[in-house]
Formats: sequence, structure tokens, C-alpha cells
Amino acid sequence: MTTKTELGKTGLSIHPIGLGGNKIGHESPETNTEYGDNIVAAAIDNGLNFIDTAFMYGKGLSEEIIGRTLNETNWRNKVVLATKGADEYKGDDRTFNNSPQFLKNAVDESLRRLQTDVIDLYYIHFPDENTPKYEAVGALQQLREAGKIKAIGVSNFSLEQLKEANQDGYLDVVQGNYSLIDRSAETGLFPYLMENDISFIPYFPLASGLLAGKYTKDTVLSESQKRRPQFQGQTYLTHLEKVDRIREIANRHKVDVAHVVLAFYLTKEPIDAVIPGARNSGQVINNLKAAEVSLTAEDLKIIEEIYPVEQ
Repeated sequence: MTTKTELGKTGLSIHPIGLGGNKIGHESPETNTEYGDNIVAAAIDNGLNFIDTAFMYGKGLSEEIIGRTLNETNWRNKVVLATKGADEYKGDDRTFNNSPQFLKNAVDESLRRLQTDVIDLYYIHFPDENTPKYEAVGALQQLREAGKIKAIGVSNFSLEQLKEANQDGYLDVVQGNYSLIDRSAETGLFPYLMENDISFIPYFPLASGLLAGKYTKDTVLSESQKRRPQFQGQTYLTHLEKVDRIREIANRHKVDVAHVVLAFYLTKEPIDAVIPGARNSGQVINNLKAAEVSLTAEDLKIIEEIYPVEQ
């Protein structure tokens, strides 16, 4: 059994391999909503205790599925639950709202959908254009003092916005785009996070599956994949070659490519956990194996050479 780790300075004890809930209830043809309950149950049955969701994933449907499952199984006290909000819909038009009253209402709505009295980690999902970021985080601090949330996070904030948001030192966790394909956060963001004891959770850690090692040059890509830069033209073929080199490391450890990639992220100081998504319970259980991989210094050197930080 993998030893739990503390999420930054939050006091929350988590398994380093979490579950990203974006495929549970997300409005997408690539999503199998009916698997939602089974995915959550499989995760918890196999030792996973960190689940990340958001209002944006199906306009609350992901939260509802997770909340219902945790309530029906009496597993809520076994799980560290993270969710996010800031999305404001007017018809089909989505904007972002970080105003204190909007965030307080959003937290109350998430509490209702998740069927819980407290959210362990609440993120401002996206910054808006008008609200001072320290005011937005200050509203979450009031909710923490009221016992509605335990830890405060932000997602998709620039470094400048992050510094403004953290002017009172309330931030615990930052979530952002990071993978082997784009390691720019290591030079632009990580130093500030480490200096301020803020944990980092990467999203899209497997670059929409490309870094999982399941694609070849003959794979038929979906329309949404074709729109993503890493799946286009020579860039795609180059990534396939790089992934094959990582596969050699995986073969030596008798694990999958995805396990090696996720294990690599966990060697980075501000990263306490990763949250790969899953479309079925088998993927959830398989992801957990990444926490058992011990990469050697030589392994790390090879990976750094294959996917260096862009200067």
C-alpha cells in the first residue's frame, strides 16, 4: 500500500495518484457518463482517496455523480474532495465571475451537489477580468473560517494573478497545465510555489492520452484531438518517437508508459499529486500503479533529455 502524502501545507493526507473527474459527466462525445459511479467506487476500493472535479464538468453533473456515490456508500469520510467554480452561464454563453458573493454562492451549490457539509479543497477555476484576486481569495478564506471549505486553490492563473491572489498568504494549491510536452511551469511558476509552500497539481498530465503511449502513426484520431497542437503533423510523429524512448524505461520497470510519466512528475518538489482522468474502472486501478514506480537517477536523466524544459 502506497504511503499517503500531505498536500502542501493543507494538512490533508492524500494518495499521490488522484482521480480527475472531468470524464465523469462532462459534456463530450468522448465521455461515458454511465461509468461515473463505477469509476468512483473502483477508485476508493483500491486505495485512491483524492478526487478532483468541477462545476464545469457537465454543469454540475460530475459533482452530482460523485456526491451521490459517496453518499450512498458512506465513503465521504474516506475521500479528500476537490472541486472548482467561477463559471457563470447566461444561456449557452459562459463567462467567469470571481466576485466574493458569486464564489460564496458557487460553494454552497457545490456543497449541495456533492451532498457534503465541507469541501476539502476549493479552487477558483478561472480568473475573471474585473475582481481583484486577493478579494476573491479573501472570500474563500471567509468560507474556510466558516467551516465550509478546508483549503484554498486557484487554477489557470498567471504568475502575476497568482501573486495578487496570494498577497495575504491564504493560497494552498495551484492547478495548471503541465506535462512533459510543456514544462515551462518549472521555470516560471515552480520557484514561487516552493518559496511560498504552495502545492502544484498538474492537469492534462498525459497530454490528452498522447503521453500514455497508446497512440501510433496509424491511430485514427478524433476531431477534437486533431485540433490539439500535439496531434498535428510532424509534431505528432515526433512525440510518438519520444514516447517510444520512454517506453524503453517502462519496459525495464515492467510498467506502462503512463506510469513512468506520472512517476516523473511526482519527483518535482511542488507536485504532491497527479489527477489523471479515467473512462472506466480498469483505467483508475491501472493509474494507481504509478505510485509504485521508483525511477532511477539514470531514468530521470533520460526523460529530461527526451523532453527538456524549453528555454
